[in-house]
Amino acid sequence: MRSSEIKRKTAETDISLRLDIDGSGKGSISSGVGFLDHMLTLFSRHGRFDLDLTCKGDTYVDDHHSVEDIGIALGQAFKAALGDKRGICRYGDIILPMDEALILVSVDISGRGMLCFNASFLTEKIGTFDTQLVEEFFIAFASNSGITLHIRQLDGRNSHHIAEGMFKAVARALGKAVATDPNAKDEIPSTKGVL
Repeated sequence: MRSSEIKRKTAETDISLRLDIDGSGKGSISSGVGFLDHMLTLFSRHGRFDLDLTCKGDTYVDDHHSVEDIGIALGQAFKAALGDKRGICRYGDIILPMDEALILVSVDISGRGMLCFNASFLTEKIGTFDTQLVEEFFIAFASNSGITLHIRQLDGRNSHHIAEGMFKAVARALGKAVATDPNAKDEIPSTKGVL
């Protein structure tokens, strides 16, 4: 079973996270940031990842530390759960519609974490959530998971739909990339022999 547990405590956040990559999309999420709870619930469901998460953060300052640190912890959890990455498909992509929004995501579980993010939100907030924190979350996730992650907004006018499309699309593409390749289940998917 490919799973991991991460506990991360700083002066700004206290995070406990359990991830099962081979799950069914269930879990319990309490980040202290309502919009992020919604996005991570969608992420878990659409990737079929079981995710249990609690975060106590300094949201009296703002949501930045909690959102970024959860991205860090989730990235670390994926990296730990994948181990040496033997047998994974490695790549995944999707163009996902969310009402008027259209999002392209491409994933390479390369061991070289980076985010290429090309999107523009038309509002600064979704409810009380700062839209710029969507990119901050994915920067932290990609860097700490060792995943090359491309997110591109092809269309969209509603900020909620754009963000939701991103989380769903990343989950779907990641689900494809972490899947076991039946033709290469004992192989590292790289000519280098290591990822």
